[in-house]
Amino acid sequence: MRARWRPTDGALAVAVLVVVVLGSMRSLIGAREEPWAQTAAGWALIFVACGALFARRAPLTAAIVSTFATGVYYVASTYDGPLMIAPILALYLLASRGRLQAASAIAALIVIGTALGTLSGNGDVNGIALFMLAGWVVAMVALGWVRHSRRAFLAEAERRAAGDERLRIAREVHDVTGHHISLINVQAGTALHRFHRDPAQAEAALAAIKETSREALRELRATLGVLRQADEDAPTAPVPGLDRIGELAGPARAAGLDVRIRIDGGDGPVPTEVGLAAYRIVQESLTNVVRHAGAANVTVRVERGAREVLVEVADDGRGPVPSGEDAAPGAGSGVPGMRERARALGGDLTAGPGPDGGHLVRARLPYRNGDER
Repeated sequence: MRARWRPTDGALAVAVLVVVVLGSMRSLIGAREEPWAQTAAGWALIFVACGALFARRAPLTAAIVSTFATGVYYVASTYDGPLMIAPILALYLLASRGRLQAASAIAALIVIGTALGTLSGNGDVNGIALFMLAGWVVAMVALGWVRHSRRAFLAEAERRAAGDERLRIAREVHDVTGHHISLINVQAGTALHRFHRDPAQAEAALAAIKETSREALRELRATLGVLRQADEDAPTAPVPGLDRIGELAGPARAAGLDVRIRIDGGDGPVPTEVGLAAYRIVQESLTNVVRHAGAANVTVRVERGAREVLVEVADDGRGPVPSGEDAAPGAGSGVPGMRERARALGGDLTAGPGPDGGHLVRARLPYRNGDER
């Protein structure tokens, strides 16, 4: 992962530099315990160890430099000080960039090096201090890794949300344009075929094309309204639902189908997303019948229950339409799209041969909370 400089990281580095400088002032005031040249070298090491924390694009190098400068300082300087804070913070910053193994290795070197200094007779660090140092090192590496994991989780959640939104928009656009353009294509073919032999029927087909194209534009504008900027007015057209399923029969009848629609159950409202899913499933099913099934009759049945809506679309065509997982390239994605709509609501959808021949689409769309709204 490419390191990115964060303002909070800079603030931490500044805070460490201030604390280390204030904690090391004893070497500049009071009785002398070492030559001034040795003190100057110690302060140079202090600024190197703390300055490494400001390295924006090389957290591993920063951690190595800070750790090395700190180790040399404690070996060469007579004065003790809080410089150990610098490499510990460097470990946190390194782990927060996703470099857990490198941070763990440097942390182990810090603890081992301090332990060797204690064993060699350094009286400044006893066993308790060494144990506390190990705890601080492990804690800072763990905190850095937690920070990295949280950022990665949020980034993945954002990517998934954006992907889901793109899929939702693509499904809506497919359902709207696919249905209406398919009907326009069939009606245009009818008009061309009947133009000279039956002008009246050709005129009716052209009128149906005009009406279908107007409806397609209206629904497409409403669908694309989700892409509006925040300061633009939201679309005011109502979302299609169960009450508009009957409107789908007109264009299908104009394409030559005998469509029968029956809606059973109560008259109360259903959740908006359930009504929209039912409408789109019926719309896509009728589109598939017009394009592929070669049917003459289609029956649409919608049953509105207390906890779910059942949708069935049956035709007397030649069998399954080529729109699904086994479809040929370019055949469309209607059936998978309908399944996604049903699964998004916790329901299911099946599509295959009907018991009496033809093709049958059956969907179960439960209410999200189990109650009508």
